[in-house]
Amino acid sequence: MRERSIIHLNVADFAVAVERVVDSRLRKRPVIIAPEGATRAAVYDMSDEAYQNGVRKGMALRRALRFCRDATVLSPHPDRYERSMTALLKHALPFSPFIEMTDHNGHLFVDATGTGKLFGPPPDVAWRIRKIIRAEMGLDPIWSVAPNKLVAKVATRVVKPTGEYIVRAGDEEAFLGPLPIHLIPGIEQNDLKCFYEFNLARACQVARLSIAQLDVVFGRRSRDLYAAVRGIDPSPVLSVGQKRPLVRADHEFGNDTNDVTVIKGALYRLIEQTGADLRKRRTAARRVGIILDYSDGSRIIRQATANPATTNDFFLFAAAKLALKRAWTRRVRVRHLRLVCDRLTYPPAQLTLFSEYEKEKKIRDNLVGTLDLIRRRFGSGAIRVGQTLAA
Repeated sequence: MRERSIIHLNVADFAVAVERVVDSRLRKRPVIIAPEGATRAAVYDMSDEAYQNGVRKGMALRRALRFCRDATVLSPHPDRYERSMTALLKHALPFSPFIEMTDHNGHLFVDATGTGKLFGPPPDVAWRIRKIIRAEMGLDPIWSVAPNKLVAKVATRVVKPTGEYIVRAGDEEAFLGPLPIHLIPGIEQNDLKCFYEFNLARACQVARLSIAQLDVVFGRRSRDLYAAVRGIDPSPVLSVGQKRPLVRADHEFGNDTNDVTVIKGALYRLIEQTGADLRKRRTAARRVGIILDYSDGSRIIRQATANPATTNDFFLFAAAKLALKRAWTRRVRVRHLRLVCDRLTYPPAQLTLFSEYEKEKKIRDNLVGTLDLIRRRFGSGAIRVGQTLAA
């Protein structure tokens, strides 16, 4: 079996790094990303300078400012960070079809197995990607090369905030052995508490235990923990091409709001955009998702099923309202709204069993078709649904 070579790219303190590209005056200064005006604001991200002063993610902003009084506080911009992640992905794609974006916080896995004849050894590939990202985006990612994702991720944690690390095949357990167990992905807070109760603080100490011994305390999790401290991780890097197609649209509120009329009006305008796009593609959506970014930096994602799959604005809106209801569970104001339609398929050709529904569907399809014709001829603003006027 061919030895794998997994590259992990990690832009440390990603949100701060992006903000520093936007405003170079923030460089080498303590920065805290948090919604300054929000009640009970929590730290979204912080620079290494603030971290060294005791600031941590999730900490109350008031407390964080007591630790780091000279910090510059910026409101979070999740949409800006997401665009930067898309650019990171774009720069890495020429080097491998197997790239996994695990989150929107500056992390990328690149499977460089078998690409040596095209691009050279994996460390050279990692260095080239980093060079491109520095030149094109002004960001400076840490990189590591290892036989699997788990070890590669730990390696970038070891050299954070800057640097690179290479772990050869066969050296995984020796590399992890002296490290604190909190650096190993997959070991949760409750696991740490149990390990600390037994005075187990390093991976090599846990690695001395058998599965049977771990099973006494951790039960079903024992096998996962046994593998993690030994650097065993067979999970593949997901292919970008394997991701399901989707249609999405975004709305940034000029002023953060929790006005029902404004938010639902904005949602319907997004439905009109995505619905028109679906009809143009001649595909129907089987699922509608809502992503809400709150003013305090938190994000909630919820979905609802469209059954049957549809391209009709009215039926898409019904599913979107259900998803919105599931996502909008807080009193905090909303800053950004995203609509995602996925699980795309060909529009269903089979008639339903209920004639009343089929009659209503035909009326609404005719109405949406007429609206499309008017907008194509006279422009998208020629005719609007009343619900969108407040958005």
